Amino acid sequence: MRLGLLTILFLIEALFTQSVFAASDNVVLKPIQVAPNTYFVQGRPEMGNSENQNFISNAGFVVTPKGVVVIDALGSPILAKKLLQEIKKVTSQKVVAVIVTHYHADHVYGLQEFKKIGAKIYAQNQGIDYLSSETAKQRLIASRQDFAPWVNDSTKLIAADVWIDQSKVITIGGVQFQISRVGPAHAPEDLIIYIPSEGVLFAGDLVFRGRIPFVGNADSKGWLSALDEIERLKPKTIVPGHGAHSIKPQEDIAFTRDYLKYLRQSMTKAAIEMDPFEEAYKQTDW
Repeated sequence: MRLGLLTILFLIEALFTQSVFAASDNVVLKPIQVAPNTYFVQGRPEMGNSENQNFISNAGFVVTPKGVVVIDALGSPILAKKLLQEIKKVTSQKVVAVIVTHYHADHVYGLQEFKKIGAKIYAQNQGIDYLSSETAKQRLIASRQDFAPWVNDSTKLIAADVWIDQSKVITIGGVQFQISRVGPAHAPEDLIIYIPSEGVLFAGDLVFRGRIPFVGNADSKGWLSALDEIERLKPKTIVPGHGAHSIKPQEDIAFTRDYLKYLRQSMTKAAIEMDPFEEAYKQTDW
């Protein structure tokens, strides 16, 4: 009798929890087409939380005759599942590869869903260091609380199948993906992906359109070099890691470059004069 009562209570709780989660699931992904075979979903311009399921970053996909290539995996497994559903509305081709621009949580917590379906994951080899770091472990622990129930104990950090240690070209279905190893820049393991046939470049968090770049612990000198590489490729369209896509790449590259140069000049002057960081930050005209 007691066992039966416990079972009933468990089922009631499970049904209640499921209904609450379903009611709060108002996050919709809408693919935006930027080239004949290239799409992306645009994350919300806000901090990650349970309500938005950590949908604060972009992810893209390219349809080829031999399968779909996804760029970045979004910030929770539920978002990755939704992305897969949206891809199915566009094409009957299966996802065969995922290329990670960098191992920040909002770009990789959905990786396990692509791993489940057998997609091959590519990432820059310095991601190995991140995955084994205490930072990655603690961030995941915190995310399981901050983004619950969408990030939970079942959410895992997923390693790449192919670690990229130098720039390379991979060809899938006759479509070339030029992968440039540009980190350390925004992150140590930065990659950019250019698809010449589409004229589209996926820049990760290296280029921003109309918004201040998140610098954090970035290597600003490496970041400037990465912008030079992006400029050299002359893409028609840039899909950034956050925000709207750029149809005027030169302007948005210049915006990001000017900000980084200003930041470097302001803080370098303060360092030479041995100003306290707090004072230097306060005096800088942001």
